[in-house]
Amino acid sequence: MNQIEKDEYFMQLALKEAKKAADIGEVPIGAVLIKDEEIISKAHNLREVEQRAIAHAELLAIDQACKENGAWRLEGTTLYVTLEPCAMCAGAIVLSRVNRVVYGAKDPKGGCAGTLMNLLEEDRFNHQCEVVSGVKEEECREILSTFFRNLRDRKRKEKEERKKGL
Repeated sequence: MNQIEKDEYFMQLALKEAKKAADIGEVPIGAVLIKDEEIISKAHNLREVEQRAIAHAELLAIDQACKENGAWRLEGTTLYVTLEPCAMCAGAIVLSRVNRVVYGAKDPKGGCAGTLMNLLEEDRFNHQCEVVSGVKEEECREILSTFFRNLRDRKRKEKEERKKGL
């Protein structure tokens, strides 16, 4: 398997994690962390379920990998995530020494891996990551678009129901 095929394979697994998030009403973002082509952790957003601002898929996957490996340095790893990391997640990625980040959809409102800024390749930090964007981009974008379209529709219907009840 070449690198493109590997990236697509692991991004498909991240999409499965994103689907798990969508199934419980979370913003559908999934992450898979690998080392030597083996999964060392995977996670999906749990911010709404846990009511924790830091329960992003990337942070949960990093935290799980650190606990299981007994080390905070995740050198030699690649993180696959369905949406471009935010500033908080990009900071955790740099601090945990992830070597490579592969993401699907760009985040025009919060992306810090090339869209608004690129914290992952910032040479003023003591660690930089290789960044690969756009892997399975359409599928990653679609799961998010569908989720937010359904959320807007549900809120609109709830508003209409409240008006009828008055």
